[in-house]
Amino acid sequence: MSNPPSPAHSTGRHRKARTLSPAFRRVAVVAVTAPVAGTILFGTTAFAAGDTAARTAATALDPAEQTIADNLDTRVQDTRLGSTLSGVVIDATSRNVVWGHDATTALMPASNTKLGTATAALTVLGPDHRFTTKAVYGNGTLTLVGGGDRTLTSADLTAMAKTAVAGLKSAGLASVKVRVDDSLFPAPTLATGWNDGYYPDSVAPVRALVVDGHQVTDTSLDAGQTFARLLAQQGVTVTGAVAHGAAGTGDVPVAEHRSDTLSAIVKHMLKVSDNDIAETLLRMTAIGAGHQPTFEDGAAVVREVLGRYGVSLDNYEIHDGSGLSRANRIPARTIADILDVADSPGNAQTLSAIIDGLPVAGEAGSTLGPEWGRFDTTDSQCAVGKVQAKTGTLTGAIALSGLTKAEDGRWKIFSFIENNSTADPAATKDALDGLAATVNGCWA
Repeated sequence: MSNPPSPAHSTGRHRKARTLSPAFRRVAVVAVTAPVAGTILFGTTAFAAGDTAARTAATALDPAEQTIADNLDTRVQDTRLGSTLSGVVIDATSRNVVWGHDATTALMPASNTKLGTATAALTVLGPDHRFTTKAVYGNGTLTLVGGGDRTLTSADLTAMAKTAVAGLKSAGLASVKVRVDDSLFPAPTLATGWNDGYYPDSVAPVRALVVDGHQVTDTSLDAGQTFARLLAQQGVTVTGAVAHGAAGTGDVPVAEHRSDTLSAIVKHMLKVSDNDIAETLLRMTAIGAGHQPTFEDGAAVVREVLGRYGVSLDNYEIHDGSGLSRANRIPARTIADILDVADSPGNAQTLSAIIDGLPVAGEAGSTLGPEWGRFDTTDSQCAVGKVQAKTGTLTGAIALSGLTKAEDGRWKIFSFIENNSTADPAATKDALDGLAATVNGCWA
């Protein structure tokens, strides 16, 4: 299954300041680039593509980089990593490849897929975008209308219920029927590479309405039933059972809730690797780009956005937004390109949530926290607080991709994707953590 829910450089490439750890302090410089026109609707988004397609292996590594390369050459032979690994390390200033191992070989990336989903969502919708849930009234029925907010809470619904009841009572209404309208998305289906065993704990059927992140078969009805109980607590009688139904064209808005900003949602999604948020964002991104809210159209939009940033799409194939699909294939080079784009100063206003959302080694409450046994071995614990990376875990696939400031004082972007190891997954994760510590240089 996938991950559990729950410096400025002297050479001129300046990075955004961070507050998560002293090790991640950088200087923010915003570059201005011209918008790129195209068939997908990107609004006023500016693309800083850089020269990711032109990277070459460094002809002369400095001593610290040579040490990284030599140590990685040795350590990728670790039997815990098996024989199938795609890996790359890039210097964030020179953009040279410090080290590579089958870097263009496409492997099952697991939740590293979410990095592309986040890039597309932030680009198409914008980091300040908010999702709106509404309640509308007409013909004796109060309809809760889903707007793709996977972070809606009972507290949010309580506030909506209070507002709606105040309006109903002022109109002399003491009873209503309640229905849910989740027609923003089509009926849930399985993505290519999914099986119904994923439902509902790894991911819930993707609907436009949910409360408290509940992983149940019908999240819309569940939210509607919660709303009905809250209405009753406010003194309005709810008649009949909550059912699905479209809001009437003449229905009157009586309450609404707007989510936190997309940037905040993306940070949370990456910290805990939330599959449900990722799949909802894939659909909302497709809608924002003028396409249908399906796996296929969402994946096409992600590909289009990454291509416009100059990300290498050779051997790139995705079928979902979360990385649960066992048919997804992404090379380590592509993941590194995505991180490089996200960390580019020209994209700071749009994509900074991606870098800020990466778990930090040893950060409790994230997928690199001690509760998941990460960065706690003799080889890797020296990198606690020094590595920031996205995890990925499926049966037969483990990935770790991120950034760290190396011994030469320069930032390195790395991506490691392992498939088909026969070792215990915890042991394979320990080995990958060791590779990240190697890039940092604390494990010399």
